[in-house]
Amino acid sequence: MPVCAGSIFPQFIHLKIKIMKSTLSIAGLVAGAAALVLSMGSCVTNKKYDQLAEKYRTANDGLIECNANTRSMEQMIKDLKSQNGDLKEAYNAIKGSLDQAMANNHQGSVNISKLVDEINASNKYIKQLVEAKSKSDSLNMVLTNNLTRSLNTDELKDVDVKVLKGVVYISLADNMLYKSGSYDISPAAMDILGKIAKIIKDYKDYDVLIEGNTDNVPISRTNIRNNWDLSALRASSVVQALQNDFGIDPSRLSAAGRGEYNPIATNATAAGRQENRRTEIIITPKLDQFLDLIDKAPATDSSQTTD
Repeated sequence: MPVCAGSIFPQFIHLKIKIMKSTLSIAGLVAGAAALVLSMGSCVTNKKYDQLAEKYRTANDGLIECNANTRSMEQMIKDLKSQNGDLKEAYNAIKGSLDQAMANNHQGSVNISKLVDEINASNKYIKQLVEAKSKSDSLNMVLTNNLTRSLNTDELKDVDVKVLKGVVYISLADNMLYKSGSYDISPAAMDILGKIAKIIKDYKDYDVLIEGNTDNVPISRTNIRNNWDLSALRASSVVQALQNDFGIDPSRLSAAGRGEYNPIATNATAAGRQENRRTEIIITPKLDQFLDLIDKAPATDSSQTTD
């Protein structure tokens, strides 16, 4: 735009020069006519005088008009110069905005590229978690099916096998495992534990937690102070049987007593109390595998934002 405005100036300057020349020419004509009128005022006829006077008025009117046009052109040139300055400022402002936009776009492209890389890394990590979860679920299903098939119909009456949140629970009835108020394992229970131990051996990447649970009926014997002791001693008896009698690696085994504080039924009825008196064998994938996956979680740079 400034170039267009600048290209107009020579045309106006040329026009102004023509007007000035015309003005000088008319001014000379007017002066000559005036002198002629004065010198010949007494020598010319009235008709000739009127003609000269008319030419004088016409020339004078032309001079006035030329002067007005000159001032108008000067004002136009001044206005165009001012407009040219405004256009230059507008051009510089637009150029600055464009430069800033290009810089922001480049930074935005860098941030988007980094965000895409983070998303890809997160997707890969999620895929690993899903694969690990699917593998664990599949193994749990196979383990459960194998265990169920290894037990006969009568044994299954005292054994409940289920999978909850990726963990296999084998619940053994208290009246099958022990005598009332005792933590010694019965011979019949040893047969069932042997079948469970065989399945556990086949899944070396799993840890085994034994939990003892009781009802809320108080107990007090010479070597058993309360239900805490009874539940812990029963869990310990199963752990030692799995280790000593069935050769399970003790580093995979843990024993815990929950006392009367983990009921699955009401203690207000005999049937409910019988359900609560149980020992659970809980088979879980080794936590180290999942902790390793967590450690591999992709880091993200939260300080980067897109414009």
